[in-house]
Amino acid sequence: MLNPRNFMRMAMWARNPPSWKRVMLVFAAILVALGIVGLDYFGLWPEWAKADRLPRGL
Repeated sequence: MLNPRNFMRMAMWARNPPSWKRVMLVFAAILVALGIVGLDYFGLWPEWAKADRLPRGL
């Protein structure tokens, strides 16, 4: 749901959009994350780089 705070943030971004470098940085981070997810999905991500699940009691 959109509340007034979100509308204020959108108005601020419309008046002062982020720089091109920041936009490219965000897209690069998203691409890296998608690349890692893709490698893991196809089984190419090494086992040592995966996180172990911890029991809920800890």
